[in-house]
Amino acid sequence: MEYIYLGNSDLKVSKVCLGCMGFGEAKKGMHSWTLPYQESKDIMKYALSKGINFFDTAMAYQGGTSEEYVGRFIKECAKREDIIIATKFHGRTKEQIEAGMSVRDHIETCLNNSLKRLQTDYIDLYILHEWDYHTPIEETMNILNDMILLKKVRYIGISNCYAWQIAKANEIAKKNGWAQFISVQGHYNLIFREEEREEKKEENGMKTVKIEGMMCMHCVGHVEEALNKISGVEAKVSLEDKCAYITCKEDVKEQDIKSAVEEAGYQVTEIA
Repeated sequence: MEYIYLGNSDLKVSKVCLGCMGFGEAKKGMHSWTLPYQESKDIMKYALSKGINFFDTAMAYQGGTSEEYVGRFIKECAKREDIIIATKFHGRTKEQIEAGMSVRDHIETCLNNSLKRLQTDYIDLYILHEWDYHTPIEETMNILNDMILLKKVRYIGISNCYAWQIAKANEIAKKNGWAQFISVQGHYNLIFREEEREEKKEENGMKTVKIEGMMCMHCVGHVEEALNKISGVEAKVSLEDKCAYITCKEDVKEQDIKSAVEEAGYQVTEIA
């Protein structure tokens, strides 16, 4: 396994990060296919054995049970100092805003709950899950900086945002002597290339953490029908995840798949 320093930080992470969205109690979140603890543990244990030390989760994943699984695994199978934990928080909900909850109370509550679920005293990388359009970014950056000063967080990052938003946030932080975002986690694959078009973040001391290997396409239903005509291929559309899952036996030829997709009126790259 190769290791790099994440952005302008001293976080030495494996080049492969283990995403933990698939871990957690299936009845407690937005996905019905997530894995129970023992199966999640087996995957995390295998990842660790291969040198992966970078685990990414979020408070939103399965009602926080993904965080609970990661924390439990580290307690049982690893040393805390050997693992880089990244987790995420969302901005306030409409109901929380209407109820008068302050931004500081919200972030502190989210962070403390994540620390409890992860069974740790600190988060290595605390990530704003998406741009908060209901809160001045100055306020968010100030509070996150305070969490670093309290040693509850080592570094901060952001996910699902535009380049100008990152630039704005970090410029405000720089002017005030606050901690800046060191990473951005974005949707990136062969079709969705906005991360390349927006900016070269590495030149600004940031690191891009890429997520999502599959693009959800409108064509999956037609492709499913075509692929299921091939012997040894099983294609199933997930309405929940808005994409197609395809499994093939070893003797299935690549050309057969390509031909079936083209007969359905699409290119292979459209379902990558």
